[in-house]
Amino acid sequence: MKVTEIREMILDDIKLKLNEISKELFNIRVQHAAGRLDNPMKISQLKKDMARIKTIIKEKGMEKRA
Repeated sequence: MKVTEIREMILDDIKLKLNEISKELFNIRVQHAAGRLDNPMKISQLKKDMARIKTIIKEKGMEKRA
């Protein structure tokens, strides 16, 4: 997921996307532990997406305060 795509979304949609990604990450970690994961790079990709989303949520929160 690209930063520009996230920035165009409203805050509520961003939080929903974060929730979806965290659920997907959990499922992928379970698959990885069971040895059924085809692409282990998906874990790091999802973690980076979560970090991007959390950063943008924090930025948008600070914009409202200023």
